[in-house]
Amino acid sequence: MNNNTNPRILILGGSGFIGRSLCEQLTQHYGGVARITVPTRRLRHAQAVQGLPGLTVIAADVFDAPSLQRLVADADVVVNLIAILQGGDAAFERAHVELPRRLVAAGARRLIHVSALGAAVESPPSRYLRSKAAGEAVLTAAPHLALTLLRPSVVFGKHDKFINLFAKLQSVFPLMPLAGASAKFQPVWVEDVAAALLRCITDLDTIGQTYEIAGPQVLTLGEIVRLAGEIAGHPRPILPLPGPLAWAQAVAMEMAPGEPLMSRDNLASMTVPNVAGGVLPGLAALGITPQSISAVVPAYLAGGQGCARLDAWRSKAGR
Repeated sequence: MNNNTNPRILILGGSGFIGRSLCEQLTQHYGGVARITVPTRRLRHAQAVQGLPGLTVIAADVFDAPSLQRLVADADVVVNLIAILQGGDAAFERAHVELPRRLVAAGARRLIHVSALGAAVESPPSRYLRSKAAGEAVLTAAPHLALTLLRPSVVFGKHDKFINLFAKLQSVFPLMPLAGASAKFQPVWVEDVAAALLRCITDLDTIGQTYEIAGPQVLTLGEIVRLAGEIAGHPRPILPLPGPLAWAQAVAMEMAPGEPLMSRDNLASMTVPNVAGGVLPGLAALGITPQSISAVVPAYLAGGQGCARLDAWRSKAGR
């Protein structure tokens, strides 16, 4: 690596949800001295990070081998945030397995790769989790790659499509039919994920490590949805759907135009508890004290009025 005080950092997926927070923290940490590159196929998608000091957004397709090789050759550290939640076998293979393979072929020397909690080749019929595990296997088999793996739980934050979505749905519908209501998660704040990535970039002792990135609370999906509704001021009754109805709901959502809110593969993923196993190091090993949903979400949900609503919810719930 070049002089660690002025690193060249390539962020794949830097215009996305986690990437935006990481770019902001990187520019604050390095004071605009680091050379940060964010490639994107559509420049308008990176408007949120384009003005950050020391950061350059370029139009590039990272799945194009020559383009990726040029980008990697000019980087001391590569951060791979690219992932998809929906799609068929070919789409999951391309995003989660083929891209890691191409990063190795492109000559990446130092890579920080974001995978997922529960990633395992033997996962139940979840193409997402199986493909994430296959991507990890590609990278760990590369003999000369200085690799750090991060496995986050579901990530929440101001610009997420998780807590905000459930809050919005409860402002519209009088009842929340919910597939996978008993599925367990350990939600982690996007700023804590970005802080973990920053620590891995700046600390060479993280090379060779795998970290489970999870928040301080284990909650069911039903509890998360209920909390989102309470904080937003639109609490609705939650109707847990049994297996066959949950499956039917997912099929119907897949047939709707646009990206589905829920897919059959999402349901399959939720059969695996999305919580830290406690064997691998976590945020504490990186010097980070994680924040909970109840500590963070009220500050931005419902125009910042969520704090009073959360207090009311806690009082009513006896918490």
